[in-house]
Amino acid sequence: MALATQSAVAELVCFESSCRARYAITDVLYNCPKCGGLMEATYTGDAHDPVKLKRLFRERRMDNSPVNQSGVWRYRELLPFIEDERHIVTLREGNTPLLDAPIAAKYGGLDEVAFKHQGYNPTGSFKDNGMVTGMAQARRLGMKRVACVSTGNTSASMAAYAAAAGMEALVFLPNGKIAFSKLAQALEYGAKTLQVEANFDEILALVRTLADRLGIYLLNSMNPFRVEGQKTIMFEMLDQRDWKVPDWVVLPGGNLGNVSAFGKGLREAKAAGLIDKLPRLAVIQAEHSAPFEAFWKAGATGEFPAVRQPETLATAIRIGDPVSWPKALHEVRTSGGTVEKVTEQEIADAKAQIGLCGIGCEPASAATLAGIRNLVAQGVIDRGADVVAVLTGNVMKDPDYIYKYHTGHLEAPDGAAIVSTFGNQAMVVPNDADKIAALLG
Repeated sequence: MALATQSAVAELVCFESSCRARYAITDVLYNCPKCGGLMEATYTGDAHDPVKLKRLFRERRMDNSPVNQSGVWRYRELLPFIEDERHIVTLREGNTPLLDAPIAAKYGGLDEVAFKHQGYNPTGSFKDNGMVTGMAQARRLGMKRVACVSTGNTSASMAAYAAAAGMEALVFLPNGKIAFSKLAQALEYGAKTLQVEANFDEILALVRTLADRLGIYLLNSMNPFRVEGQKTIMFEMLDQRDWKVPDWVVLPGGNLGNVSAFGKGLREAKAAGLIDKLPRLAVIQAEHSAPFEAFWKAGATGEFPAVRQPETLATAIRIGDPVSWPKALHEVRTSGGTVEKVTEQEIADAKAQIGLCGIGCEPASAATLAGIRNLVAQGVIDRGADVVAVLTGNVMKDPDYIYKYHTGHLEAPDGAAIVSTFGNQAMVVPNDADKIAALLG
């Protein structure tokens, strides 16, 4: 069945301003054949009444059809590269909440903050928003096998969507460099998993060679259709706020696909008349996996300073050579944003403060609050600013981290102890009601 709203002309275009070579939307491209730049999906020839569009998005929330229950495809007028609904396989991704967090706001130095929690997705992370669109393109192209390199969340998401689509999933990951709760998801969903004796960036180069040789569709963040799904996180956030634009959107940065997607989506929303300004984007990295922060602080000129052996307990952002940095740089600059780094201690303490709001998240997510705390202290973000912080993954993505922090056994990658500043250790008590009552006061 054709998507009734499909009328735009979709193309793949080189992101590099000096090139901008154009290709068919059905070409299997991750980089421009002419200059090597990243690719992006672009749309022309279609315009919508923004008032009617907002009403349509809201009405679809009450529709029980799978494509409208999806918090991604609900906004399909803004990602019109798929012409046939039969290519879509949805697990009802998106539909993630905006959560107020007064304790976290106080810790961060803000009057208030709202968390856009992507951990409420089907596989527990924001990756589902992009994977559903990437998988739709794979099905459209007639692909039978899909692959990714992943430290956890991407593999879990790709495996789930490949299983739903009836495809073979191939997961490549650094041996021993993964949270096992994430690996368990990929195994459960039937993915063929290969643990390689190399780091993330080395494995990505390997898999790109294999993908070209074996006709496998690659679903890492350089895939332009992943970006198309992830940008809907911003559409949904704006929709939830009745299209009121926040001052800042703060998010963790690993491979930098999210900031690339968010910036693109926000620019497109403005061009469509849905919003009248852009929020500023702040990207937060872990201090020993922070090449983008180093590049930004050095003026963003010259060669990108890739980190050969990135380290952080926040495994979801342990990336030393992020492929999406040119797009990310463009979006941060365009929005008037910034890039910051935080320590392992700062991430751990911020995570505990988020938990005190009744909101759980994986370690990488907590980099947002740690970064906000630093940026407010530096005067970059005003105390009264309207801030949305993105939590990228579910609390159960890395339960060992939580237990070790609260029991005082968490160590940084270099072996340094992380102080259990806000620890909440379980108590061992006797089987004695009087003694327990005395203990509890």
